[in-house]
Amino acid sequence: MTDPTASTTQTDQAGRSVPPVGLSTRAAWAVRDWVYAVRWQVRSLGPTTADDYLDGDRPPVVVIPGVYETWHFMRPLMDALHDRGHPVHVLPVLRHNVRPVPASAEEVVAYLEEHDLREVLLVAHSKGGLIGKYAMASLDPDRRIDRMVAVSTPFGGSSLARLAPVAHLRVFRAADPVLAAMGRELAVNARITSVYGVFDTLIPEGSELAGATNVRLPVGGHFRILGDSRTREAVLAATG
Repeated sequence: MTDPTASTTQTDQAGRSVPPVGLSTRAAWAVRDWVYAVRWQVRSLGPTTADDYLDGDRPPVVVIPGVYETWHFMRPLMDALHDRGHPVHVLPVLRHNVRPVPASAEEVVAYLEEHDLREVLLVAHSKGGLIGKYAMASLDPDRRIDRMVAVSTPFGGSSLARLAPVAHLRVFRAADPVLAAMGRELAVNARITSVYGVFDTLIPEGSELAGATNVRLPVGGHFRILGDSRTREAVLAATG
């Protein structure tokens, strides 16, 4: 897989130049992004259950959604991975994912141990990528986690977090102690693929992670990237 963030030129996954994104385009993407988020909140009330994804003979996948998200937000990626033959696991214990990153990472590792999952691929969105990296770097001495694909994760923090009205959103500040400490954990980055768009509604700085495989897609938004076919292709490519 190519690394389109390796140079200062704005390029997409195929190495083609990406034109600058204008203000009107960003505004339209932001509106469509929140419409997408609301639609998936409603769809989370549907009949699909987590048990529908547990069969498969390829290495297991564990999905970790972002803050305020249920696992249903990850269904476009879950469907693609399950169709490829991976059993896909979710963690209802995370609920809407507002607990601190270390506590949530402990829940992830406890689930892996309880179900004796190995060679695990984590597929995460937003805060889920921080939880996954914390688990990989600090809580997985047996290396049950093989690698992670993180979509739109604020590895370097978000400048918007300082404006957040609640504490569990302000933890996305670059100066947050947990986030800053994870930034110094470089060894696991080689096992991470970071997928993100040319414009992120909630992470103006983007999601490039030093030492990781960075895949920058010509997509706008923080949520709707999960439903884009190019994101599915990038996730499937990272599974090997």
